[in-house]
Amino acid sequence: MRVKRGVASHAKHNKIRQATKGFTHSNRVSVKRGKQAVTKSLQFAYRDRRNKKRTFRALWNARINAAARLNGTTYSVLINNLKTAGITLDRKVLAEMAVNEPEAFANVVKAATK
Repeated sequence: MRVKRGVASHAKHNKIRQATKGFTHSNRVSVKRGKQAVTKSLQFAYRDRRNKKRTFRALWNARINAAARLNGTTYSVLINNLKTAGITLDRKVLAEMAVNEPEAFANVVKAATK
């Protein structure tokens, strides 16, 4: 008896069509192009989940540097002083303090330079 594979094929195609919602016309309509687009989009998603960490760290460093310069020091000197003073605040917390609580950040800079 021969096996008809239409149901399985349609299910696969529908799965791709669900994944390509919001894509441009040819990527959404054509199954072959849609499959390629989904594969590429998943590659971009994987790559950019890692790049997001890199981007945020650069943003935190810039914010810390700006706040450090307002307090009479630089980013690299501040980070070195924090390490030698044994203050273990990460860059995310330091950047948050620099933006939202400048007085507390100034106190941390003073504590690090002692």
